[in-house]
Amino acid sequence: MPLDLTTTSIELTRQICDIESVSGNETALADEIEQALERMPHLDVLRDGDLVVARTHLGRARRVVIAGHIDTVPVNRNLPTRFETEDGVDYLWGRGTVDMKPGVAVALKLAAELAEPSVDLTWLFYDHEEVTSDLNGLARLARTRPELLAGDFAILGEPSNGAVEGGCNGTMRFDVVTRGKRAHSARGWMGENAIHKAAPILDLLAAFEPETIEVDGLAYREQLNAVLASGGVAGNVIPDEFRVHVNYRFAPSRSADQAEATMRGLFEPLGEFELKDLSPGARPGLDDPLAQEFLAAVGLEAKPKYGWTDVARFSALGIPAVNFGPGDPSLAHADDERVPLAQITACEDALRAWLR
Repeated sequence: MPLDLTTTSIELTRQICDIESVSGNETALADEIEQALERMPHLDVLRDGDLVVARTHLGRARRVVIAGHIDTVPVNRNLPTRFETEDGVDYLWGRGTVDMKPGVAVALKLAAELAEPSVDLTWLFYDHEEVTSDLNGLARLARTRPELLAGDFAILGEPSNGAVEGGCNGTMRFDVVTRGKRAHSARGWMGENAIHKAAPILDLLAAFEPETIEVDGLAYREQLNAVLASGGVAGNVIPDEFRVHVNYRFAPSRSADQAEATMRGLFEPLGEFELKDLSPGARPGLDDPLAQEFLAAVGLEAKPKYGWTDVARFSALGIPAVNFGPGDPSLAHADDERVPLAQITACEDALRAWLR
């Protein structure tokens, strides 16, 4: 059955969750979204791969971009979705019910409904968010059609427990590598143990006290953690290489270059430094008039976003952006993903009231 954009946002969430769209397999859902939006005469609909853009052209003084990714992490016996009640709370359970198809459903319903919004709107439903950034649909659009991302303010429907989360921390991943010399473990003195050489790296990480940095009135908690470690050859061989894979989450007041310089200063004296991934954060931009109007309309105080989200892509384009969507972020990617039905409706009502 085709998507029904006239139904409730709860039912629409169920419909799009039950169209499996693990990263790389978004085409079927993108097709449904494109066809449903093309039936709306007030929208100009464009397609870029498995990314669907729908825009109004009403000549309003300001334009708001509302975006959400349509892909999920792999399914693990959690589709089709189901409704359930726990401790008196009604939920929709299953893959994508938190990250982030409820936000997509709210956007789809409002895109179809709001033919005369108070601002011009760009609705973005994009692919490949859950995989490497070079495949990300928003990143692709920023490279090839940046004019389609243009706006005065952006909202990303990522799960935020129905709260407004401003900006986001930056994220950086790198390896610190120690080298040694192989030898038979019965004659360990003839070699150099690379794993033992890594002890100062682990000591530094264990003792490190990350900062809490205030940015535009929001307190961003930084984090520095070893997340993977690898090394060794065999049970009777002294290892000649050991790698500690480190993740640094840094406040949006730091540039990517500043974050890298700080980490190199700490770890290069202890081993070889190999940068693997680096994405800058996003300042919340809450002093922007549209951001202030949005916060006043939804009646919520902004909180900081500790994780990295695609609001950073809008920030890089000079567009202030916030995260606002149903679902508890701590349940994202979990096998028991579930969203309170009331949060879906509350987010829909808040956005509608503001956009009208």
